[in-house]
Amino acid sequence: MANILITGSNRGIGLEFVSQYLDRGDIVFASCRDPRGADRLRVLQTDDARLSVIELDVSNPDSFVDFAASLGGQAIDVFINNAGVYGPRSAGFGDVSAQDWLSVLQINTIAPLLLTQALIANIKRGNEGKLVYVTSKMGSIADNTSGASYIYRTSKTALNQVVKSLSADLAADGLTAVVVHPGWVQTDMGGPNALINAQTSVRGMISVIDGITRSDSGRFLNYDGIAIPW
Repeated sequence: MANILITGSNRGIGLEFVSQYLDRGDIVFASCRDPRGADRLRVLQTDDARLSVIELDVSNPDSFVDFAASLGGQAIDVFINNAGVYGPRSAGFGDVSAQDWLSVLQINTIAPLLLTQALIANIKRGNEGKLVYVTSKMGSIADNTSGASYIYRTSKTALNQVVKSLSADLAADGLTAVVVHPGWVQTDMGGPNALINAQTSVRGMISVIDGITRSDSGRFLNYDGIAIPW
């Protein structure tokens, strides 16, 4: 039984992470911006005392310290930074605004690092020391053959670089940091035509998380464990 912390847990991939970790007997700390409005999370919490739902607004860095304080000295074995946004779908070349770009960078790139800084003491107390950041294959420069999606692509490419640095900076502490692509998933972000459902994606990512070791730190992995080119 491990202590799992998941951000962006009120729907989609995050909610499925919560469900699958609870099903196998782990203790889960699930964060979302509005716990009172997270009906499906509240149902899970009613049915399972191993789930704690904690308020966290990843768009507001001022909330990170309070969030960490609410955990007290609780050890975290696996930290899954799942919270993320796509940004305006219409923001193609000629329609990109600075404010839209900055808003997505704040959530997808800056918040994961600041939140890691706030939680690092809890993670160091854990037994597994795994830091997992949900990224996207769209952040791969080598894979970009279609262009467009400037805001989302750059936010995930930058996140990948953040985690690569974390993997080096935290190596002496025995911590493992990786980025994982969930696949093209049938969620609000991925849309109904995506290739796989959330259950398949999360089942694969959990298997990857279970199997990673310190030698994997800094890798860019698909939900099936295959390495993705940077």
